[in-house]
Amino acid sequence: MIACADLSEDRGWPRDEERWALLLAAGTGYGIDDPDSKGLMASCVVISYGPDMAAVGMLLVAGRHARRGIGRYVMQRVIEAAGGTPLSLHATSAGRPLYEELGFIPVGRAVRLLGPFRPTAASGSQPPGESAVVVRSASAQDLRALVQLDSTVFGLDRTHLLTRLPTFAGHMRVAEQDGELIGYVALSPSAENHAVGPLIARDAAVAKRLLASLAEVTDRPWRVDVDARHEELLDWLEACGLRPSMGTTLMTLGGRQHGDWSRYFAPLSLATG
Repeated sequence: MIACADLSEDRGWPRDEERWALLLAAGTGYGIDDPDSKGLMASCVVISYGPDMAAVGMLLVAGRHARRGIGRYVMQRVIEAAGGTPLSLHATSAGRPLYEELGFIPVGRAVRLLGPFRPTAASGSQPPGESAVVVRSASAQDLRALVQLDSTVFGLDRTHLLTRLPTFAGHMRVAEQDGELIGYVALSPSAENHAVGPLIARDAAVAKRLLASLAEVTDRPWRVDVDARHEELLDWLEACGLRPSMGTTLMTLGGRQHGDWSRYFAPLSLATG
């Protein structure tokens, strides 16, 4: 794990040792030892969601070994190891040409926003005429309903990932209406920031209420990757102080998007799909 974090740092990403620990515990890690040091030349993590999909992430190549075909080699080995299981990943603009050459096709896009979150006066307000939506801290008793909601929205079973989430995330919130769980969000430390995700909600209004509830627990800048189709939430986050910093393309190989994107606002991380 330390070697993986070192590789992240080498590429200008946060070390995020806790995130690496979560990914490696829930998925399968691939690495190539660096013959010139005690570290890694390259890394990759695959999170399996059964026979219908696996998410590929954290494909990193040490800067001193860049442009030597190592990333392509690792991805070819990952595709071979998948044995026909469809794959998904988020590609940066630099990585997208490689994935296209390997047969991946674009199916979506995410926008990363960064910055201090300052909720507007209307944030978290209750729409008139509706029964009350209650937003509160998540508890162990919520796990079963949370997993059920996540499986419906994501379209695949992520129990092996979500059961590890409470020990990884610094804060988790759930939204309920009439006793039914209609959304949840997690907030986890990442270097000097807090990373937001997963964010699943019945609609944009519930998503906003969940996010607004997190404002009281941190004064760190936020980082969140939002599905680009959620324009209302993106505009609202910008009004609350966050700014777009980069975009990624969601790509698949041999499969299709699962679940209900209209309720899937942000992933746990780009590496988990």
